[in-house]
Amino acid sequence: MVFVNILLGLLGLGIVVFFHELGHFLAARFVKINVEAFSIGWGKPILKKKIGNCEYRLGMFPLGGYCKMQGDSDYNNEAYQKLAQGIKPEEGSYHAASPGARILVCFAGPLFNLLFAFVLLSILWGMGMEINTFENKIVLASEITGQMGPADYAGLQTGDRIIKVGKKEINYFHELRENIAVNADKRLFLTVDRNGQILELDIIPSLENDGRGMIGIYPWNKPVVGSVTENTPASREGLREGDIFLTANGHELKNTMDITKAMSEDSQSLIIEYSRGGEKKTAVFNKEDFIKDENNKGDIGLVWESLIYKTPRYSIPAAIVKGVQESYKTLTITITSLRLLFMGIDLTKAVSGPVRITYMMGEMATAGMEHGAGTAFRMVINFLALISIALCVMNLLPLPILDGGMIILFLVEMISKKPIPPKAVTVFQTCGMVIIFGLMILALFGDIMFFAAK
Repeated sequence: MVFVNILLGLLGLGIVVFFHELGHFLAARFVKINVEAFSIGWGKPILKKKIGNCEYRLGMFPLGGYCKMQGDSDYNNEAYQKLAQGIKPEEGSYHAASPGARILVCFAGPLFNLLFAFVLLSILWGMGMEINTFENKIVLASEITGQMGPADYAGLQTGDRIIKVGKKEINYFHELRENIAVNADKRLFLTVDRNGQILELDIIPSLENDGRGMIGIYPWNKPVVGSVTENTPASREGLREGDIFLTANGHELKNTMDITKAMSEDSQSLIIEYSRGGEKKTAVFNKEDFIKDENNKGDIGLVWESLIYKTPRYSIPAAIVKGVQESYKTLTITITSLRLLFMGIDLTKAVSGPVRITYMMGEMATAGMEHGAGTAFRMVINFLALISIALCVMNLLPLPILDGGMIILFLVEMISKKPIPPKAVTVFQTCGMVIIFGLMILALFGDIMFFAAK
């Protein structure tokens, strides 16, 4: 299954990179820069075909890609020395183009990623989406973990329904989670329904190691089995979809978190009484057989039933408008989230490398297939859009080597009306390589820790 996930993920990541490089390619052609090679993937080409002056390649390593333009690597050789001395470069080469034309070429890659995401999101809203979620009723995490959190200090209670965050209406738990995740360390005002009584509370989400804002709550979910994983304690005990859990070790179960709490108690076994078609049955689990996750928490191998929220199918014009809105929303959230990298978070958890992103994309596709091809398709489209927008933003950062860094160089050249000294360019590019290499090592270490915990 891991191999299938990675294979599907590589395909998805390759699509995102293709559109990025396609932007550079088309912009270069537009401003009359000769493109020598267009490749998806790195390393020795396993497939290649020359059409006109450009060679189209499929690289051995299917991560990333490149668009090789004539003279685009002239910074570190004699050609750029001649350029700095005022010797005009060969017609059709990268540096024969004006600084404005080169800025357009650099900007086109991220722009195409944004446009690709917009198209995907428009398609998604045109098709309509199914979102697995929970009601807006909450359970305090402190009742399970014993640790107080922002929700406790704000005065929230288990059973509360959060119906607004600021002016944003909340109907489902995923909407609540999204609004909290992007507002770490910011004061939020909650409107709460407590058994018909409307309360106004303010809260400041804490910043977690992975960069998300958290307030210490879980969704209130009825203990009804949604699905059972094969070859797990739950399947061996004969549990089925639709079974309703009633008690755990003699204690009444009001929600699924009550079961989590019972699983963490000091006892050698977990005795579950459940109902199937009105008939009461009993399942006994030895805690030594529990499946352990990366946090050493026990699991018996089932997924709880969730709510399925279906969005309406929009007309083509309405879907386009919605695509623009969602693209803008995701873009602003991505930009805002960058500040979290400088706020003391655990970068190995917050920064994902290409290996983890590839696996996650494939895992989403295979997980979605359990709910049908349509659901899997929608999940993958949404994830591709998110990754594409993230790639757009990251490439526009003013770091050397990235598109944003090159744009800065060309802006300086445009203002000064003369080429930047080769030594300055070399120092700029070297600093960029050190920064990018450091981030790659950090992301790779995080990826290794991620897979070691699986």
